[in-house]
Amino acid sequence: MTDDQAPAPLRQIDTLAELTADQAADVLGLLADAARTDGQQAVSEQGRLQLRGGAREGVRHLLLTVGGELVGYAQLEDTDPVEAPAAELVVHPAHRGHGHGRALGTALLAESGRRLRVWAHGGHSAARHLAQVLGLSLFRELRQMRRPLADLDLPEPVLPEGVRVRAFVPGEDDAAWLAVNADAFAHHPEQGSLTQRDLDDRKAEPWFDPAGFFLAERDTGSGGAELIGFHWTKAHAAERLGEVYVVGVRPGAQGGGLGKALTTIGLRHLAAAGLPTAMLYVDADNKAAVSVYERLGFVTHETDLMYRTES
Repeated sequence: MTDDQAPAPLRQIDTLAELTADQAADVLGLLADAARTDGQQAVSEQGRLQLRGGAREGVRHLLLTVGGELVGYAQLEDTDPVEAPAAELVVHPAHRGHGHGRALGTALLAESGRRLRVWAHGGHSAARHLAQVLGLSLFRELRQMRRPLADLDLPEPVLPEGVRVRAFVPGEDDAAWLAVNADAFAHHPEQGSLTQRDLDDRKAEPWFDPAGFFLAERDTGSGGAELIGFHWTKAHAAERLGEVYVVGVRPGAQGGGLGKALTTIGLRHLAAAGLPTAMLYVDADNKAAVSVYERLGFVTHETDLMYRTES
């Protein structure tokens, strides 16, 4: 999220329910240019996935052009049944300083009926200033934490009695995983509301590797088993980073050390893949999770901020 001041008389903002392939490619190019300058993506993985594949319920795209050239982009997602619509926005580095960030922010406020949450990835000073100009207040702090994987020395993971861990099987485990994910993250709509389409989007990405997607099953007797937890890891090949992508444990199976064991299994997998560093995201106010990760050797690397309207 970035802001600027001088007027731009040729500026135009179009709001679309879906993007053409060419428009999506232009937005991805803009995001790549901005990431090289800013050091991180201005739009989340979910937002980037939603650029392609046609219309998505509750998702709108705002394209800001000047003289026909795409210089800014915003995405508004209105899928949370309780919270205000969430947005991300970016202005191309070569076109900052001309009021485009404020224009996109103002357009987002209008599109959302002035009920808005906006991510500022990296929490840069320009983003904080724009939030103030738009009348937004700090609402959420998401930490990216990292730890080295070289010479990883973690205790042998101890699984609860009757629990075994195996790899995810695409097409066979989809429904069961979606159900456990929804239960484990019922308090976290961004993660807990993932659908089959969202899962399919991720399975189609080059980084997807079922060998690094660990499922924990508990014996139910008579040869049956139920899925009670998981650790989905992710490798960022270009950045040489391994990610604790998401760890979830079904309510009723929590508190027995399964989450810690799954985390350790995933970290060992990433280390065995030769990745030098592991990363993860965690809400700063989730003190218990932050404490667990700190005990595993993670420290805060950077912080994403979310702002919202007061109403």
